[in-house]
Amino acid sequence: MNKQDLVAVMADNADLTKAQAARALDAFEYAVGATLQDGGTIKLVGFGTFKTRARAAYVGKNPATGEPVNVPESRRVNFTAGKDLKELVNLN
Repeated sequence: MNKQDLVAVMADNADLTKAQAARALDAFEYAVGATLQDGGTIKLVGFGTFKTRARAAYVGKNPATGEPVNVPESRRVNFTAGKDLKELVNLN
């Protein structure tokens, strides 16, 4: 599913126009990004939790040349699925 497909499903399920659903999705993306950029956590009970985790610097290897490469520390986005989402995905 791509963004246009998601907007269409949101519009159908929330009785919105596609333009309204697209704006709502854009606002959600902005809110998540801004919160994570500031080091915050977003908990949506039943759906899941978005947070960042620190990744330490390490020495990698250039696959083409075999030369060592210093990879700087960074933050990674982590999503942990909530109970309701896990149950929904695992329905038989």
